[in-house]
Amino acid sequence: MTMSPSVPDPDRPPPALLALDRWTWREIAHLLVNLPMAIAGFVYAILVIAVGVGLSVTVIGLPVLVAGLRGARVLGRVERGRARSLLGVRIEEPSPLPSGRQEGGVFPWLWSGLKDPVGWRSLLYAFVRLPWGVLTSAVTLVSLIVLWPVLPFIVRGLTAADRAMVRGLLPPSDELERRIAELESDRGVVVDTAAADLRRIERDLHDGAQARLVALAMGLGLAKEKLTDDPEAAARMVDEAHGEIKVALQELRDLARGIHPAVLTDRGLDAALSTIASRCTVPVNVSVDLPGRPAEAIEGIAYFTVSELLQNVSKHSGARSASVEVWRASDRLLIKVTDDGSGGARMGGGSGMAGLAERLGAVDGLFVLDSPVGGPTAVTAELPWRDRAPAGSRAS
Repeated sequence: MTMSPSVPDPDRPPPALLALDRWTWREIAHLLVNLPMAIAGFVYAILVIAVGVGLSVTVIGLPVLVAGLRGARVLGRVERGRARSLLGVRIEEPSPLPSGRQEGGVFPWLWSGLKDPVGWRSLLYAFVRLPWGVLTSAVTLVSLIVLWPVLPFIVRGLTAADRAMVRGLLPPSDELERRIAELESDRGVVVDTAAADLRRIERDLHDGAQARLVALAMGLGLAKEKLTDDPEAAARMVDEAHGEIKVALQELRDLARGIHPAVLTDRGLDAALSTIASRCTVPVNVSVDLPGRPAEAIEGIAYFTVSELLQNVSKHSGARSASVEVWRASDRLLIKVTDDGSGGARMGGGSGMAGLAERLGAVDGLFVLDSPVGGPTAVTAELPWRDRAPAGSRAS
């Protein structure tokens, strides 16, 4: 597999050097801002704990404490943003808490706020940061004046502790939170993809079949007018219209095949992929070994993934032959498309690979490209296997 050029990992800054590079200046800025941020966070934490816990014996105590924990989430978001911009630490944002209306009343809203681990850890982060903020700001100021030759190494050591605190106390609460954040991002990809597909279908209808049918209607109208005066001309126009109808029907069939081919619905992946392979400009060997048919959505994604990959083989690879393998391994549907072309395919470059990777990722799939310069090219795609619903339940 051809590796992309080395790019510095933002979560792992380059080694500290004697010279003050941009990384060092960003870290110095972070350390100097630590003190005012720590003071503000400490005061907020003390107020929330004192007022919320102190008034917890009254009616307003718990709502005040919950409001304080939600405010601590805001402080956590600010600190994550500061760490992202100055330290290069990228942490997923936790999913937002539901509102009182979404929770179904005041008491569920209070309970969800009181047991919010993100809010409590953000409050703890604000509470413990004061001594660290005093220490780091003081050490950084002194080092700027008297220890500047070794300043980069001091700064790197202090910010390493800052990075550990941010990663330890300010990430989403657990794996479930991280998964929710991933699914929210994937939902955006699915929505964008669906909107793009609808625009493509609308454009194809407007520019293709619709325009042809409008011209056909006009031609038939003229033929009707000439029917009595010039029957031979009317007959010729009807013959032309008949030819136009055949072309329009073919365009509509092609459009329907692009939405969801009938052969896939009726006969499954084996027959549908064989049909795609027969239209490829190079010989393609298709091997499908499945114990049954997956869910319709998974089957459709697999079909269009292979379709686009074979289009790339036809247009860009210069291959003499290609192969498609589809099989099931445990709870995954695996697809492998290979060709003996010139290789050098990349995730970008207008090949559509990035779009395929996004579509697969949106349904918890994987996309791996191995295409060294000179070939061969191998693309492996994984999709979650979901069993097809019985026909009776689909009909209901």
